[in-house]
Amino acid sequence: MCIARFTAVLIAATLGLAQVAAGFEIEDHKIYPASSPAGVLRIISTGDIDVFEPIILAYQKVNPTISVDYTIASSTELMKAIYDEGETFDLAISSAMDLQTKLANDGFALTHSSAQTAALPEWAKWRNQIFAFTQEPAVLVVSDAFFAADEIPQNREELIGLLRDNPDRFMGRVGTYDVRTSGAGYLFATQDSRSSESFWRLTEVMGRLDAKLYCCTSDMLKDVSSGRLAIAYNVLGSYAQTRLDELPGIRIVELNDFLSVMLRTALIPTTAENIPEARSMVDFLVTLNSRPDLAEQSGLPPIDEALQAANSSLRPIRLGPGLLVFLDRLKRQNFLRSWTSSIEQE
Repeated sequence: MCIARFTAVLIAATLGLAQVAAGFEIEDHKIYPASSPAGVLRIISTGDIDVFEPIILAYQKVNPTISVDYTIASSTELMKAIYDEGETFDLAISSAMDLQTKLANDGFALTHSSAQTAALPEWAKWRNQIFAFTQEPAVLVVSDAFFAADEIPQNREELIGLLRDNPDRFMGRVGTYDVRTSGAGYLFATQDSRSSESFWRLTEVMGRLDAKLYCCTSDMLKDVSSGRLAIAYNVLGSYAQTRLDELPGIRIVELNDFLSVMLRTALIPTTAENIPEARSMVDFLVTLNSRPDLAEQSGLPPIDEALQAANSSLRPIRLGPGLLVFLDRLKRQNFLRSWTSSIEQE
């Protein structure tokens, strides 16, 4: 990208015009300028700035002439930006594997192949267009102030029993994603429904307890820490882990019946303008497992085949056309109708 365009981007960001011009909803935006910019890598991502900043800065140490323009949007807004509005981004990073799969399946992703992507396990990539670089389980987060250590549920059956038998204690104190607006929440919910018959029973129990619904993991974590919630269900474990120090009083529970594992993925949209740097960033991301320093700083657990083999509770969500099932319009409508009637009981 030329220096003139980079200057224009900086001016737009300074004036706040970048967010006004976009038709999709932007949650946050930051530019990481290079000292002698020769190009700009435009990224749209569902990942918070504090999570991805160490990775961006490490990338710029290897690529000192590349400025990074980092835009944060929800997974559904990211999909809208690329699929519906044709926005120009060089890289799309999302926790919603199903939406990323749809983008690739419908012709919105470029193909990329390199030694780094070839080294990925087959389950961590699809059609050389979608590349996973983290494996993040959905966990239960509980309030230390609300629970004695010996009464914390360890599986879904125990959680259902605890909530069902103590309605006064948990009324209004259970949180989970609003799957109508959260792409990651919808992904976890649909995968839970395929993995266990307990999903709908748990949803109905949470509904009877006036469960609080959230768009984002960070908001759920804050409310558990403050005491507004006793439990948050299907929280991204990576985000919870990175916030243990700043949010006292929360505990992460990896349920031992099964853990749905989301793969955070990157793809290069067909609208990309800086394709060489987009390819370079994909290769940098997929080698996160060789940079324990970045994994620790970002809190993002990298792809780890050995961990998958060692823990039988882990259920990685598989990339591929199977993820498109619940994106079918009728199936999605039926699922959301059933979920809404269960979670929003009168």
